[in-house]
Amino acid sequence: MEALQARLKTPADLERYRAAIKAKQETITHRLSVCGGTGCAGGGSARIRDYLQDYLARRGLSARVALRFTGCLGLCERGPLVIVSPGEIFYQKVTAADAAEIVDQTVLKGELVERLLYTDPLNGEKYVSANEIPFLKKQSRFLLGDNWRLDPASIEDYLGLGGYAVLAGCLDGLNGAEIIARLKASRLRGRGGAGFPTGIKWAEGREAPGDQKYIICNADEGDPGAFMDRSLMEGNPHSVLEGLIIGGYAIGAGEGIVFVRAEYPTAVKNIRLAIARAEEVGLLGEDILGSGFDFRVSVSVGAGAFVSGETSALIRAVEGQVGEPRQKPPHLAQQGLWKKPTVVNNVETLANVPLILRLGTESYSGIGTASSKGTKIFSLVGKVNNTGLVEVPLGMTLREIIDDIGGGIKGGKRFKAVQTGGPSGGCLPASLLDLPTDYEALSEAGSMMGSGGMIVMDEETCMVDLARYFLAFLKEESCGACFSCREGIARMLEMVEAITRGESSPGQLELLEELAAVVKEASMCGLGQTASNPVLSTLRYFREEYLAHLVDRRCPAGVCRDLISFRIEAGICNGCGACRKSCPAGAVEGKKKEPHRIAAALCTRCGICLETCRYGAVLKE
Repeated sequence: MEALQARLKTPADLERYRAAIKAKQETITHRLSVCGGTGCAGGGSARIRDYLQDYLARRGLSARVALRFTGCLGLCERGPLVIVSPGEIFYQKVTAADAAEIVDQTVLKGELVERLLYTDPLNGEKYVSANEIPFLKKQSRFLLGDNWRLDPASIEDYLGLGGYAVLAGCLDGLNGAEIIARLKASRLRGRGGAGFPTGIKWAEGREAPGDQKYIICNADEGDPGAFMDRSLMEGNPHSVLEGLIIGGYAIGAGEGIVFVRAEYPTAVKNIRLAIARAEEVGLLGEDILGSGFDFRVSVSVGAGAFVSGETSALIRAVEGQVGEPRQKPPHLAQQGLWKKPTVVNNVETLANVPLILRLGTESYSGIGTASSKGTKIFSLVGKVNNTGLVEVPLGMTLREIIDDIGGGIKGGKRFKAVQTGGPSGGCLPASLLDLPTDYEALSEAGSMMGSGGMIVMDEETCMVDLARYFLAFLKEESCGACFSCREGIARMLEMVEAITRGESSPGQLELLEELAAVVKEASMCGLGQTASNPVLSTLRYFREEYLAHLVDRRCPAGVCRDLISFRIEAGICNGCGACRKSCPAGAVEGKKKEPHRIAAALCTRCGICLETCRYGAVLKE
């Protein structure tokens, strides 16, 4: 598509440009969508794109076969991914060496490359179309569904799918109050963690006095294992940008800021490119589409502090200060960035705005539960067969997400727990697998929705060690501004570490619970207020595991090194010597072709002998 020669000045100009884009797209016979999300890119998808581009050119197919380097296509476990349209033929674990065959067989002959098709890990069935794969079929991909249909670097692709039509309609026919009324009717709740109603937040920003206001997109996603916001920014940045512009118009802000962490270079690059292209065509800047509305957007790159995800800490970071929370009130709607009225929304929240206004509030509010409307994106990671990005209606049960979409637990092992809500979330046991993913339901169970991280654990996970891990993370990420968080998390960590070493007593559990409650009640910001959740939830549902460490001096999962030991079963060991050669401490003794033994006094419990033995002679106790 040739670059636009003049800025779009009216909604009619936008529609004429959209029509020209669609006419150009009608000359395309096939589309090859190569996943360029961070996961697939790490597997070499850029090389696949380059090989395809070169081969299409050599075969004279570039004019009629569109090649897209897309955002995340969801099924990260099977990447790199390529989807061939029409037919949405789904190829997984693709390599650059497969490029020519995909073109020759599928594009030119209409035949399948069988070895690249997805095979279900449960029933062994092969699937051709992406729409039929259980992982994708059982989702409701309202926000992610266009990812394979557009190149995030192309504003034309987004416009061809109807992009910015909602913005044009708002500027041409709705005032800010009417937009906010529709958001309130949709009952959209913030997707960043707390679940505060977006319409109410925008109303507070609109009603705040002052000529200068700001709206900020919070893309400072810091939960371990979470990549929902990153994937939206990488895959469809214009959907986020359109929501941000509509938000600015609704509250009366003249400037928007995208705050994104430096660890997301692709997201930073794509949102900057989206802003530049929107400015070029006239969808950002002065007098957007002849409406009289002026709006500009800039990008602020954060240093990656977890606490900067808290809104007041984020404001300080954007201002160039250390990202530390402050006491509220005054609330941000009254005194935020540069002491001006400010609204802060999460990436996923903003991407929902054009969707809601396009679908209509009645249709949107029909998705989800009574109190939790719409869909939610989760990063499904851990011990499941299908890890990746999942978008489902709010209210879908944990069991449906883990078993039906995630494909169940890897290696046929037993499910043990799922953590929702990131480091500040809770760990839920098998007895709660039928719990709906609803803000209130998760909170009542001792967890939280959070931004959408979902970590699945099997029987080999130690829940005490897990609590230790997240406390260690939160201790490092605490800004230290308030005593209860700074010292409380550190003391909880010391107590849990002592339990993992078997150096504590059952009576310490009550003290740990009491301390966790104090940290929860006395801390200033959301980090400290939720830091106790991993401890409280694991004590609530896995107390017997704590007692096993304290009373029996053993770790049932065999994880805590101070409470495990290794031995070699003489009846199985054939004296091959592999474990003896690999042991870094020299703790394995024995002659060649004779049963070996482990000297307990020398053993560091590293487990290398267990990994090295091919005969199952090394046992962990």
